[in-house]
Amino acid sequence: MTEGLNRRQSVRVTDRVMLAIHPVSPEKMQAVAQDFQQGISPYNQEGLADLQMFIGAQNALAKLRERDVELADYLQHLDNKMNLMLKQVRGGQSPLDAMTMRKADLSASGIAFFTDLPFRLEEIVEVHLALLPSYIYVYSFGKVIACDPPSEEENSACKFRVSLEFVFLLGEDREKIIQHTFKQQSLALRNRRLNP
Repeated sequence: MTEGLNRRQSVRVTDRVMLAIHPVSPEKMQAVAQDFQQGISPYNQEGLADLQMFIGAQNALAKLRERDVELADYLQHLDNKMNLMLKQVRGGQSPLDAMTMRKADLSASGIAFFTDLPFRLEEIVEVHLALLPSYIYVYSFGKVIACDPPSEEENSACKFRVSLEFVFLLGEDREKIIQHTFKQQSLALRNRRLNP
């Protein structure tokens, strides 16, 4: 049973995701884990509700777009307009402004990405991840297990390739990542068959 789970968790894909990574103290991660043990979701933290609302709207629009492109486009424009007005009223950045589109190697065990900022080994970071194109939001904590210059084969303009191991990830979020990686692999295999 655990061997099968480990195999599923280790399925890795190279993908483009929306990502925000912030160093945090180990105490913050422990506080979130303790709250979770007492029945409080990590998603109930201050600031995460806005982020979930933004990404949740994009998720709903992505599903609607499969059935009615014109209606989804219209609602997307309304959502963009509302977000712009909220940004002006609040006078600051929206939660999505911190997330950037990045190429990443992703599995249910961890994530690796390129950046211009170095990270310290063993450093604890807060991870905000949106899986595309479905806009599935995952919040977790990771531990830096590597921070090296990119290899010549990786051909990255960034200075560092950072690898994280997830050290706090809800079971349902792990399953979302597993489902996403299998779906992406399946799409890649189908595209290879269609375009040899």
